[in-house]
Amino acid sequence: MSDAAQTLTVVIPLRVKPRGGRKAMVTPGVLGLERRQDITLIKAVARAFRWRRMLESGQFATIKDLAAAEKINSSYVSRVLRLTLLAPDIVEAILDGRQPAKMALPDLMKCFEVEWGRQQRCL
Repeated sequence: MSDAAQTLTVVIPLRVKPRGGRKAMVTPGVLGLERRQDITLIKAVARAFRWRRMLESGQFATIKDLAAAEKINSSYVSRVLRLTLLAPDIVEAILDGRQPAKMALPDLMKCFEVEWGRQQRCL
């Protein structure tokens, strides 16, 4: 037997898909259920609930105070805070990567139905 190095070539088919403003490699068949975790959406939802907790605890008296502490625009804080009004199953789907493929943060930053049943039908 020879001690010469042998080369093994492995070919893995993959696609590059946009995920939360970044590109991700998706390999078919590796996972039984392909997850579509959108890191941008997950971060926005987490940030919204954190900010709500800060306001409710009295750490900040107003959205303007919170925005100044975070060094961002108060209008943006207000729009992100609306994500706390999403139905719990929609939030869970976002965190699990099971949200609809068409769901994106810019769309959720616009006005949406507050009633959970209507949200589920619209989203």
